[in-house]
Amino acid sequence: MTPDTLAHTHAAAFANARPWSSDEFRDLLSDRFTFLVGDAQCFALGRVIVGEAELLTLATHPKVQRQGLARERMSRWLSRAIDLGGNTAFLEVGADNFAAVQLYDAFGFAQVGCRRGYYPRESGPAVDALVLSRPLP
Repeated sequence: MTPDTLAHTHAAAFANARPWSSDEFRDLLSDRFTFLVGDAQCFALGRVIVGEAELLTLATHPKVQRQGLARERMSRWLSRAIDLGGNTAFLEVGADNFAAVQLYDAFGFAQVGCRRGYYPRESGPAVDALVLSRPLP
């Protein structure tokens, strides 16, 4: 996938937030610690550094949401993170992203922190970022 493809899917998936640009994806993909699983419909982007796996983003195009793609990508992302030496996984999610919070809960993530008012929203006040973690495997 190209940075442009990733940016397009990300923009569609995060219509109420600032989507990431092609340049941002290009920079992330050039980092040797970063890895990607999925396709233009749904992808998970993360990195593993010194045993810590961080999910940078998980994006599903709205046309294919609620079909199990995010669950499948998350499963593949966790497996790849373990293969790359991850022993703990971390992520941040908007407190208003109920579907994502449920997904991460189903994968055994638990809240370990909160960043108050972290995510600006175009149609309302900024929302908290929940910091979630789980051991790997």
